[in-house]
Amino acid sequence: MKSVNAAKLLPDHLLKEIQQYIQGESLYIPACPSKRRKWGESSGAAGYYRTRNAEIRQGYRNGTDMDQLCEQYGLSIDSIRKIVYSKNPQS
Repeated sequence: MKSVNAAKLLPDHLLKEIQQYIQGESLYIPACPSKRRKWGESSGAAGYYRTRNAEIRQGYRNGTDMDQLCEQYGLSIDSIRKIVYSKNPQS
């Protein structure tokens, strides 16, 4: 995370208000909760795993053996079981 000089970024009245609380130290300002992204949204990982898990569930429903799913997706039998038997199919 890079530092930004508040004097170059903030209006004068806001800078003076902040200086009443802190001066000459680093201050972390978190992102607004509404602008935060969930895990994997930026990289596409969440979508990839959601699609993969749906394929695993569908394969199991179509009669594919769990051992075959393990080999096909490179996952352990415990991971396949967690995916197949999960109550939340979005994960």
